[in-house]
Amino acid sequence: MHEAELLFTQVLNCRRPELYLNKDLRLSKEKGALISDVLKRRALGEPLQYILGKSDFYGMQFKVTADCLIPRPETELLVDTVLEIARGPELVARRPRILEIGTGSGCIAVSLAKLLSQTEITAVDISDKALKVAVENARLNNVKIDFLESDLFASPELRASSYDLIISNPPYIASGDIETLQPEVRNEPRVALDGGADGLDIYRRMASGAAHFLVDTGYLILEMGFNQTQDIIKILKKTQRFEIIEVVKDYNSIDRVIVSRKVN
Repeated sequence: MHEAELLFTQVLNCRRPELYLNKDLRLSKEKGALISDVLKRRALGEPLQYILGKSDFYGMQFKVTADCLIPRPETELLVDTVLEIARGPELVARRPRILEIGTGSGCIAVSLAKLLSQTEITAVDISDKALKVAVENARLNNVKIDFLESDLFASPELRASSYDLIISNPPYIASGDIETLQPEVRNEPRVALDGGADGLDIYRRMASGAAHFLVDTGYLILEMGFNQTQDIIKILKKTQRFEIIEVVKDYNSIDRVIVSRKVN
């Protein structure tokens, strides 16, 4: 649905076809005022998902607030990639452990927990406000996830842990590009967007620390931005702890997910 359809279906509490089948329906003053308020906020650049307080991802509905990144359709490819590996012959025979770095709304971790019932998932974020949203989304979708407030791997509760997969959709926009983004995107938390001078700061930090938290031959699976593939490959290879397994393209043929594996 486009934004207008999404707005009216939410306000009128109806399905999309009903918007067109009931074209003569008159709005009450209250609903008319509500739509007018939403449109004013939208004109000022506030994302519709924040206004409505929810967003769809991977066939599920998630609560979203201005404290967390709005789930993107392309991030579903990261979930697809993790599912394929977790359901593969190597891991399916045991209860794999997954660590998500920078969970935000929790949409990735919750989707995986919903579809991988025998998987143990830990999800961390530096923002306690985002974590509150993620906890609520886990509750709403009836899944169990261990949430921790942590700056990447800094939490002492992670120190003695080993994971089969570490996954992340990290901030990857260069600092100098933030102000050139659409107003809607600039309304999202800067901490979830800003990847440093070249957009790759978090990739460097994850690459330098991830191997210590992975089992032998464990996977590091990362979403990435446009034209970042070769730089991230260099970052991973420089550690001498990872081999590149696969680069997955999105539906626009843009490199979107990079799969690497720990080597001894």
